This record gives sequence, C-alpha cells and structure tokens, in this order.
Amino acid sequence: MTAFSVLSAAQAGTVSVVTSFPKELTEAYKKAFEARNPGIKLEILNKNTTASIAYIKELAVGQRPDVMWASAPDAFEVLAHDKLLQAAPEVKNPEAPAKVGNYPLNDPENLYYGQALAGYGLMWNTRYMQAHKLAAPKEWADLVKPEYFGHVAVSSPSRSGTTHLTVETILQGEGWEKGWSQMLQISGNCAAVTDRSFAVPDGVNNGQYGIGLVIDFFGLAGKYSGYPVEFVYPSVTAVVPANIALVAGGKNAEEAKKFISFTLSREGQELLFDPKISRLPILPNASFGAKVPANYPDAQAIAKRAKVSFDSKLSGDRYQVVVSMFDQMVTFRLKDLQAATKAIHEAERKLKAKPNAQAAELLKQARSFAYSPLVSDSMIKDEAFLALFRKNKKDVAVAKQLTGLEDMWNSKAKANYDKARELAGQAVALIK
Repeated sequence: MTAFSVLSAAQAGTVSVVTSFPKELTEAYKKAFEARNPGIKLEILNKNTTASIAYIKELAVGQRPDVMWASAPDAFEVLAHDKLLQAAPEVKNPEAPAKVGNYPLNDPENLYYGQALAGYGLMWNTRYMQAHKLAAPKEWADLVKPEYFGHVAVSSPSRSGTTHLTVETILQGEGWEKGWSQMLQISGNCAAVTDRSFAVPDGVNNGQYGIGLVIDFFGLAGKYSGYPVEFVYPSVTAVVPANIALVAGGKNAEEAKKFISFTLSREGQELLFDPKISRLPILPNASFGAKVPANYPDAQAIAKRAKVSFDSKLSGDRYQVVVSMFDQMVTFRLKDLQAATKAIHEAERKLKAKPNAQAAELLKQARSFAYSPLVSDSMIKDEAFLALFRKNKKDVAVAKQLTGLEDMWNSKAKANYDKARELAGQAVALIK
C-alpha cells in the first residue's frame, strides 16, 4: 500500500466534528462511539459557534469538517441558508418527539437534528450569596437591582453561541427596546464580560462571581458535580434543541452519519445524565427509568411554562447585529457602562431618601442615555440594514462600511455613558 493509500484509508476512518461543547462532553461521546465503532475515529475541533460558522464557510468542498454540533439553532439556520448542510433523515431516532413545547425538534428539511434540549437561566454560588447577604435571583429583571452591582458575570455573544441565545431570548421575551434596556442594566451590574462561555460557570463554581447568566447545563453540571451552586429557569426563557448536522462537502459522510445516529440513540442520550455533562435529553425522562438522577429537570415541563416561543429565523436574521452591538455597547465599553450604572445607583439611593422632582427628571434622562439601544426597533426590521451584516466581510467596501458603523456605535456608547454619569452627578448635587 502506498503512502497516499495509507493516508486515504486513515482519512476514510475519521469523522471530523467541529463543536463548541466542552471537553467533558466530547470526550465521553468520543470514547463511547469509538468503542462501539472500532474502525472509526473522532477528531474533535473545538471552536466557539461564531468561529465554527466562519470555519465551515471558508473551506472548500472535500476539506470541510463532517459534523457541526452546537447549541445555537440560529447558527444552523445560517449554515442551512448558505447550503452548507446535507440532509440525512435516516439518522433520526423514531422514538423522539416531534416537538419540545411548540418548538420543532428537527429541521423540517432534515438539515439538522435536535440532539439535546437546553434552556437559559441563572446560576449562583450559595456560599458567595450568603457571604454577601444577597437574595437568590429568580428572574432576569432581578439582576438590574443595585444590590447585585459587581456580583454578576456574563460572556460575550460574539464569543459564545449560548450567550447569544440567552441575550436573544431576553430580546424576544421582552421586545427589542425593553429587552436591550434590561440587558444593558444587567451588564452594567456585571463584574466581567468573559471571552468564553465556560469562564462564567467556572467563576461561579469557584466563588469568583456570585451569579452567572448561563445555558442550563453549565448550572446543572456544577450542581450535580458537587459545587455549592443552584440554577433557576426564569419565566422569560425558552427551551430549544442543541443541534447536530451533517456538513455538506465534508470528507466522510457515511461515517459521520453513524456518529450522528449514535448521539440520537438511546445509548447516546443516556450519556447526557453524566454529572459532568448534565444536559436534557430529547427523549422523555420517563423512558430512561431509574437512570434519571433525582429531581432532574424535565424539558417538556419547562417548555410548557416558558413564556418565550423562540423564533430561530428572527434570531438568525439579526444575529450579526446583536453580537456586534453587544460588543460595541458592552464588551468594549464595560468600564464606562459600569461607571454610569454605579452613578445611577448612587443617585437613586439618595433620591429615595430625599425626593426631588428636578433630580428625578435628570435621573430619568441619565437612564435613557445609559440603557437605550443604539439600533431602534424600526431599524432592526429594515431588510436593507440587516442585509449589510450578511454581506461578505472579505469585500473591502463592505468591511469598511461595517467598521465605520461599529466605530460610530462604540463612540456613541461612550458618549452616552459619560452623559449618563454626568446627569446622575447633577441629580446627586441637587439632592444634597
């Protein structure tokens, strides 16, 4: 056999999987699948969701990874729109329900499949909360309160697909304007915006942060692994599938189908109950009997209570706008937003003790400057505006236009936060 033949044979027995999932999950599936299929090897390429999309788009047919595996349904919408996914209806588990709540488990064109279920919520460190005399939060809105200033952590949606889904869930649940106002107030209370989603639960688990905005499996994995943490689903949440798909133009479609089928099988689903993984299966909890841990969340029950019927098309259409605006208003301007928020909290505290109509009006203006989105509700519905963000960023003219817009957002955010701090200071001066 020639060296080329040996290389080809090795490639033929390898399934390349690009995923944002943590090592604890991917290693468990790699070990179990390779034991069941000794002639096939899994190659895990760990990238955040945004980077995974870009990676697949940049590679030519025959060079792409075989499987995309991630939590964000809107990311799969983007790949499907660009004809980068291949239908494989034979991989589906016939025992799986058609929907979770009102949300379809699988893509109607069979381009991607629900492999696990996920909701979004809040995790907190019980020891930290007790030490700082803080009440456990139950709703997103709780986190705007001044007592939580400096105790919260969130990741950047541009670096974390699950954080983008959390932000998008709030925007869909509250509406664009109110949702952004709430998200900016929460972000102003944050101690940090981390560059990877894993850093938030790790920080809460070890007591670096008190509270984290996370996808459920981060909170549940911490709890079931023995950390002093708890997790809650707010009423404004959604339960959606974490998906897996066959990439069009990958190297080894047939072997890849076997892996996808394994992840959807009963054996593959049981791996989700591992304390280090702690994900919600697509199959009903009752079908697993005693293998389900005590008090384990039931996805269908959570979905029935959830107030948000997640719209993945809407999320996909405005994906780049949301992540870009969050970066320019929060990630890159966190210190300015924190300073404005601290000044507003201080003014509100003094105003509560000593009411003053003129100071109250100044404080209202300060909040408007600090917590209003730079893109209006009408603009986010403008197809021409959205289309700009879907254009090829490698085009020099497009890149220049987007950079100019983002620079303007960044400068405007700083100016707004400075003005908010100034107005809050003027309010305090009037109260003295």
